[in-house]
Amino acid sequence: MSNPLKKTMVYLGLADEEETYEEPAAQPVARKQPQPAAVEKTAPVTPLHRPAVVRQPTAGPVSEILTVHPKQYRDAQTIAENFREGIPVIINLSQMSDADARRLIDFASGLSLGLYGRIERVTSKVFLLSPENIAVSGDGAIAQADPEVAPFAQP
Repeated sequence: MSNPLKKTMVYLGLADEEETYEEPAAQPVARKQPQPAAVEKTAPVTPLHRPAVVRQPTAGPVSEILTVHPKQYRDAQTIAENFREGIPVIINLSQMSDADARRLIDFASGLSLGLYGRIERVTSKVFLLSPENIAVSGDGAIAQADPEVAPFAQP
């Protein structure tokens, strides 16, 4: 046992002390004939069949738009539940801290991406989540907020 690390581990009780022995002199070994490769048994592979279409909201006329004024990050659940039902959601982040507002916008971005919707900035702290079956029209000038005014813009 000439390894200092091994000695330290044995001393601290982290490893067991192994007995040392001398190996017998190597004897010439007769070469064996190669054996045919053993057939490996493999488990059957079951392919995953995912549904072609995930439950989509009905493509009817918009009868409701939800406006949410979240105060905490946990209010994201309300946003997600309504957006999954195909209801456009307006999120006003003026009552949230910047850190929680960033988290909520990251969540809403992922939500809209996962459900094939869109997220648009209306003002510096107001965002619109629109489902895939809702078309939003406008010149887009408001959505392009000034980076110096917007609290969520990256420097």
